[in-house]
Amino acid sequence: MAARAMWTGSLAFGLVQIPVSLYGAEERDELSFTQLDRHDLSPIGYDRVNKRTGKKVAWGDIVRGYEYERGEYVVLSDEELKQANVEATHTIDMVAFVRGSELDPMYIERPLYVVPAKNGAKAHRLLVETLERTGRVGIGQVVLRTRQHLGAIVPRDGRLVLLLLRYAHELAPPKGVEEPARGGKKGAAPSAAERRMAEQLVEWLAADWDPRSYEDTYFDDVMALVKKKVASGRPGAIVHPRVAKAKASAKVVDLASLLEKSLAQSKHGKGSKTPPRRPRHAA
Repeated sequence: MAARAMWTGSLAFGLVQIPVSLYGAEERDELSFTQLDRHDLSPIGYDRVNKRTGKKVAWGDIVRGYEYERGEYVVLSDEELKQANVEATHTIDMVAFVRGSELDPMYIERPLYVVPAKNGAKAHRLLVETLERTGRVGIGQVVLRTRQHLGAIVPRDGRLVLLLLRYAHELAPPKGVEEPARGGKKGAAPSAAERRMAEQLVEWLAADWDPRSYEDTYFDDVMALVKKKVASGRPGAIVHPRVAKAKASAKVVDLASLLEKSLAQSKHGKGSKTPPRRPRHAA
């Protein structure tokens, strides 16, 4: 079964627009447990209940509301959210190219594959090769669902990957976290011998980075426990409770011409853009 795109729009740098789609680049191996009632081991559901009437609400009767004042809501439809800023919801606009070495891992949330449409293959390849040669990554913003994300466009194995980033204000400062002691009895400076042995230990454990050599041993152990209980055949090992049943229109035209115009605008200070800023929140 073919993967389904989670977003379709354009990747823009200068006047060049590449029609692209975003696909998930991770498969989470999380242990998923179902909550059961210990009396009859029936699954516990999450009911959609009207808090005032106590009655269940059908999916078709649920709308999205923003609480702008306590107890007062503004109802917004999916279409209204898209129309609020059409360009933002359909474009990843790169406003800066920074050195890849400057990208702090603290800001990285998760990766997404950037897949070009057929008519964007040439521009996609040009951008990949340019980023590889310059050692830079593109910084821009993209709206996914109802939230705008900061992102970095990076080259990887001949393709582009979008790394969703945290905004600066989303990183919590180390308030309340005890500072490492640097002096006195608690923070006595390491001796020369201790430093030398620590460096030797690091060098002894040095290796080339290969993520495939690391496995989720906890997940494997828990699944082994599950299989062991299933195979035991003991009463109660397995229970059987009764349960009631936008598409972008961007087209790539004369690539060289668009690049020349973009460079001309940059040199004359036209069309310059400010770096992404923290979005304003309603008071």
